[in-house]
Amino acid sequence: MRKVPHFAAYRGVIVLLWALVIYNAVECRGLFWDGSSFLVNLLDRERFHDFYAARAHVDWLTQAPMLLLADAGMRDTRLLAMAYSATLFAVPAALYHFALARVRHHPPLLAAVVAIVAAVYLPTSFFIVGEYNATFAAVTAAMAVTLTTGGRSVRDAAILCVLGALCLRSYEAMVYFGPLLAAAIVWESRRAASPDFGIRVLYALAALAFIGAAVVSAVTIVDYWDHPHFLKVRSTSVDFWQNMQFAIPLAGCVICGAAGLRRPSWLQGRGPLIVLGVVAALLALSPWWRVVHPPSILYPPSHYVARQAAGILLAVLLGGMWLLADRRRDPPAVVAILRETAVSRRLLTLVTALTFAAAVPDIALTRLWAGYLDSVRGLVDERSGIIRAETLPLHDWPNKLFFQDWSFPALSAIVSRTPGKAYVVSDQDYLSNPPFEPECGLLPRLSGYGWRR
Repeated sequence: MRKVPHFAAYRGVIVLLWALVIYNAVECRGLFWDGSSFLVNLLDRERFHDFYAARAHVDWLTQAPMLLLADAGMRDTRLLAMAYSATLFAVPAALYHFALARVRHHPPLLAAVVAIVAAVYLPTSFFIVGEYNATFAAVTAAMAVTLTTGGRSVRDAAILCVLGALCLRSYEAMVYFGPLLAAAIVWESRRAASPDFGIRVLYALAALAFIGAAVVSAVTIVDYWDHPHFLKVRSTSVDFWQNMQFAIPLAGCVICGAAGLRRPSWLQGRGPLIVLGVVAALLALSPWWRVVHPPSILYPPSHYVARQAAGILLAVLLGGMWLLADRRRDPPAVVAILRETAVSRRLLTLVTALTFAAAVPDIALTRLWAGYLDSVRGLVDERSGIIRAETLPLHDWPNKLFFQDWSFPALSAIVSRTPGKAYVVSDQDYLSNPPFEPECGLLPRLSGYGWRR
């Protein structure tokens, strides 16, 4: 197999990340599901939609540009939706870009970060408004900095403090990411050769920030343990297999991991090429599976369902990065083999191919989303009053991939030339499937706003 130079792989993945940011921004993909409700609420109320304090730091970061644009007088909801989508996608893309840049001189670590983009980020990012997207990217960037800092850089310590502050109130997954990162930071700073006292203090503050994030997440989990929404979330967490975009690369990771642990020399042969090659092919062809097997569809809501399993996979991959960076003289056999130049560069080539394959279903779904958004816009521009959602072909292809009953009013207001002229509203009682935050189910006003052509 011809190996791709690791700098070419690094640049290729970065170009792909930012190309997807631009494409998804133009198609307003940030409006999917909760995104439309979040946007109309912050525009109507003219303040942050940060109802969930435990995730407020990510919300402030991604919503601030919208408030600034609205305050500057922008009233075109199309441009605001594009800007909101751009911000939601740019934050994780920038953090993954930063992580890739930090490890670009270390092929084994670079392969791990590229694998995270392919197996964690792209398969769960259709629900981009979910704070977990930025959180997963932030902890990846934090681990990349920790493992490449040497424990002697004021700049790196300050960066870790900033990332720790972002993660302090970000997502419940910090309950296990926080201790992992704090331990890695302490381990790296203690290995440094007589660092300055001030640098030690900064590293200690960064570690405390990640510990604090774990505490905030733990308290939140306890407080909301019996909340109806959390009960539903826990009951569906095992349904991650419904997300083909996640399940396919996960299967490849599990097979390669199990085979490599059982017989490390397997990683030096053609086994990874065969497994990951098949996985990449299946992933690239996944948008067309429904042609031969109708139930096998790409399903954007499953991105939300798979986020918990994706978090666990990310924790495993971050732990693997830590092992790869540990410079003990007698590492485990599998770690020693993964550090070999030929093996690490071969794996980098394979996971890079997997990343580009993972972009195929992502782009396919975005194209379908653009068509769906056009149909909703045409509907609310042509009619007036309340439009019963049940009278629409909700379960036709591809509508069934994107509709959500309680966010219909928000979406129909955003895409309308005259918000308030027509609303799509579901008949449901909002008890069997309530919005997590009550204001997300209301009819938005958006006075003075409109979708310009």
